[in-house]
Amino acid sequence: MELEKLFAARQSTREYDSRQIDDETLKRICRLATYAPSAVNAQPYKLYAVSGEKAKKFAVNVQPYGRNVWADECAAFIVIQQLAPVEIRRGDNVISNAEFIANDVGILSAYIALAAESEGVQSCIIGLRDEKGIAEFLNLPQGTRFPLIIALGYKADGYPLREKQRRDFNETYTLIK
Repeated sequence: MELEKLFAARQSTREYDSRQIDDETLKRICRLATYAPSAVNAQPYKLYAVSGEKAKKFAVNVQPYGRNVWADECAAFIVIQQLAPVEIRRGDNVISNAEFIANDVGILSAYIALAAESEGVQSCIIGLRDEKGIAEFLNLPQGTRFPLIIALGYKADGYPLREKQRRDFNETYTLIK
C-alpha cells in the first residue's frame, strides 16, 4: 500500500466483526513493528500477541471503570511490555535510554498500528489499562510495566473511514533556513 494512503486509512477502530486474525499475520505485524527506531537501539520492549479465546478473557484488562466496552469484540491484542533501561558504553561515554523509553514505546505503537493496517487489520491504541491484571494474565511479576496495548481486529461492515480532522498544515509546520 502506498505510504500516504496507508496513513490516511489508519484510524482508531472501535467496532469489529467476528473474524479471527491468523497467527502468521499477528507474527508479521509484530515483526514489522520491530523495525521501529529506538534510543541507542535498545528496543526496550517485549511484545505479547493475545488472540482467540484468550483475547476475550484479556479484554477486561483494558476496560477499567467500565470503559472500552467495544474491546470485547477484538480478535487480538498486542501488549507492549516495557523493559528496564540500559546503559551502553560508546568510547568513554556511558549512554542510557531511560529518559527515551516512553518515546520508543510510542513510536513502536505507531509502527504496530501501521503494520496492522498494511495487513488489512484495523487497530486502536489503548492507554487505559490494568497493569496488575495484565501482569497476572501474562504470569509476570507485579510491577511489570505495560504502557500501551494495541487492540486488533477486522472492522465491522459499514464502519466508516472518518475524514481526518487535522489543524491546518501551516499551523504545525515551519521551515527554517
